[in-house]
Amino acid sequence: MFRIKTLNKISPAGLSQLDKTRYTVSDSEENEDGVLVRSADMQEYEFPEALRAIARAGAGVNNIPVDRCSKAGIVVFNTPGANANAVKELTVCALMLASRNVVGGSKWVDAQVSAGVDVTTVVEKGKSQFVGPEVLGKTLGVIGLGAIGVQVANIATKLGMNVYGYDPFLSVNAALNLSRLVHLAPDLETIYKNCDYITIHVPMSKETKGMINEDAIHMMKGGVRIINMARGGLVNEDDLVNALQSGKVAFYVTDFPTNKLAGCKNVALIPHLGASTPESEENCAVMAAQELREYLENGNIRNSVNLPTLEQPWSGVARVCVIHKNSPGILAQITALLSEEGVNVENMTNKSKGEYAYTVVDIGTRVSDKEIGEIRAIDGILRVRYLTH
Repeated sequence: MFRIKTLNKISPAGLSQLDKTRYTVSDSEENEDGVLVRSADMQEYEFPEALRAIARAGAGVNNIPVDRCSKAGIVVFNTPGANANAVKELTVCALMLASRNVVGGSKWVDAQVSAGVDVTTVVEKGKSQFVGPEVLGKTLGVIGLGAIGVQVANIATKLGMNVYGYDPFLSVNAALNLSRLVHLAPDLETIYKNCDYITIHVPMSKETKGMINEDAIHMMKGGVRIINMARGGLVNEDDLVNALQSGKVAFYVTDFPTNKLAGCKNVALIPHLGASTPESEENCAVMAAQELREYLENGNIRNSVNLPTLEQPWSGVARVCVIHKNSPGILAQITALLSEEGVNVENMTNKSKGEYAYTVVDIGTRVSDKEIGEIRAIDGILRVRYLTH
């Protein structure tokens, strides 16, 4: 039996992916083989010896100690694209909020009523301070053309916008799904200099932290409207507030509210609702559970943030799965050990991602703990799993 610990409430649709005859699932499991998590903080989590994988039901993994997991040979999964439609829809909403100042107008109406004013007598005069442009014919820059960015770019063309997209790591799948009406920008400067609206859809990293800063804003058009549904730290808030006060940035909408931004004029703060739909939570849970199941049962890796994608059909009676440093000579040592024991390799796949690599070896005969132990003893090996049908 595989033991799966849940650190948050996980949708029943996701839990149903785990066969009850092979899995025990609860929030009280001990020495767990896998973890299903949403937003729970795992930075100080003590890894039990059996832990092999953590599946995050969502895209961001800031709550998971990925580096520590990698060193321990623990696979970390996320669920890219599972919440893409939900975030896309909220981004369209944010685009309208950035244009029409609906939030400011609604607050004004509430203030009039609270002051005892008959709002019907002042609305025509008061509405002038909330006038905003239509998006039709305006230029939108989409930074990041992943699962969400592509959908945002495509729907913006349906709204009659001129759309530029920028992504130096554009995948083949994303390119195939991108509308022919979207212009691919060669660099961020092209986005900054040409766009009336800019929406950000990139992961948080050392390279992207604070990417919207004084220098970037200086290159932007006057009166630009910025939307951030990705991560709060992508925007330098001090620089943004200065730009809002000067009018360089006409409006800012974000799904990551902070005290510093609360109360700022021409800012709409959304309480992290991007993926907060029943459909999105269900999709994320299902994908996370499927990733965990596929790895635990078959050793296949899909959508890992710390190890390469590797999916190999079974072609032997047993399978040896090895997580190791991406160092020369390790593969040769593995195959040499198997050869010395008279074990025939039916199929082998090796993939690397940065300083780590993953190797799956299908073999024609079963082997003993002795042979597996010899593989574990190779310098640079982090984790060895032995699977049989």
